[in-house]
Amino acid sequence: MSQRAQTGSRLAGWMALCAFLPAAPASELDAALASATEAVSAEVIAWRRDFHAHPELSNREFRTAEKVAAHLQALGFDEVHTKIAHTGVVGILKGGKPGPVVALRADMDALPVQEPAGLPFASTVTADYNGQKVPVMHACGHDAHAAMLMGVASVLSGIRKELPGTVVFIFQPAEEGAPPGEEGGARLMLKEGLLKLAHQPSAIFGLHVWPAETGTLGYRMRGTMAASDRLQIRVQGRQTHGSSPWAGVDPIIVSAQIMTALQLIPSRQLDVTKSPSVITIGSIHGGVRNNIIPEEVEMQGTLRNFDESVRAEAHQRLTRTADSIANAAGATAEVHIHEQAVVTWNDPGLVQRMLPTLEKAAPGKVREIALIMAAEDFSYYQREIPGFFFFLGINEEGVLAGQAAANHSPLFKVNETALSTGVRALAQLAVDYLVGS
Repeated sequence: MSQRAQTGSRLAGWMALCAFLPAAPASELDAALASATEAVSAEVIAWRRDFHAHPELSNREFRTAEKVAAHLQALGFDEVHTKIAHTGVVGILKGGKPGPVVALRADMDALPVQEPAGLPFASTVTADYNGQKVPVMHACGHDAHAAMLMGVASVLSGIRKELPGTVVFIFQPAEEGAPPGEEGGARLMLKEGLLKLAHQPSAIFGLHVWPAETGTLGYRMRGTMAASDRLQIRVQGRQTHGSSPWAGVDPIIVSAQIMTALQLIPSRQLDVTKSPSVITIGSIHGGVRNNIIPEEVEMQGTLRNFDESVRAEAHQRLTRTADSIANAAGATAEVHIHEQAVVTWNDPGLVQRMLPTLEKAAPGKVREIALIMAAEDFSYYQREIPGFFFFLGINEEGVLAGQAAANHSPLFKVNETALSTGVRALAQLAVDYLVGS
């Protein structure tokens, strides 16, 4: 029997079983969710491995989206919408009883990262990125996110008659950022009318795999992940021979002075009692030859913090610092700051209400965590409706937080045994929210 036939057979049997659960009380629903999660766990791992072997960059998630949409359609979802924000998929599952609307979100895109050999399902994919051919890898775990939400779709479709409300499944492209010159991600989904399409959910949940103790669920109330801005600083000098620097204006020296001075902004000029802040320059390009001082240098970097007023002040100080240093040397500095994400803000009331649900999914393994300087465009949904974003630990057994490679590293790994905890957590959150509303 094929894998698809086996899946259909198990799903049919599970749905038939659920048909004999009239008006199931909460305890029976919890048991049903646990059983269904276990039943779908092997398929979740298979989906994850398939996505991992076939990663796709932001706004190019064509194959992934096709497989997701086909799965939702096979489950008999009431609505399956495709091509939202280029490649996004939105599935609507209406329960058998009236009630509110809750949304669950997963992202689908990969990164331009070279994967080391070793895994039998390692990526060998290459793609065009900014005019260059690059290797592509799921180095942030979005393959696991999409697979887990597909698993949740299977689980909840099996008990749909008992659901008092509607569950919206959001499979989002371009969380890592749209290519230059394109729109994408959560902002574009919202711009294209996601909330109206999704029947106006009153809450949204999402998770991220994280290098922490396997099977743990990490959470934080209020500000959790940082706001993120992409910096571009173009320093214009005057080209000359390297032997005669006085005959020109050296943009490399000016850029070095700017980079050093930028570190004084978070450490000496911003109020650290309001928010920790980070300014990092991750890319600098200028010149083509050892004995020519170039005309121009371009730097790119990132700015992170957790407070809007501190963020605005950092923007002003960053621009002023670059301008002043460049002007003093006879150069110019053109600064562009592009918003990539706002603060991921977990609604305190929603978090407090749903913590017992996380405990059901991972008994004794729910942890309150520290601030995370990484950013997430899930934050844009939270600006519109109450949201709760949490973290699933996926280290190998015995490996503690801080001992494994971080997200975006080519050495990033997912312990697949933790994925069933993620499926159970998302499914249980949806059910408990609907039942308790």
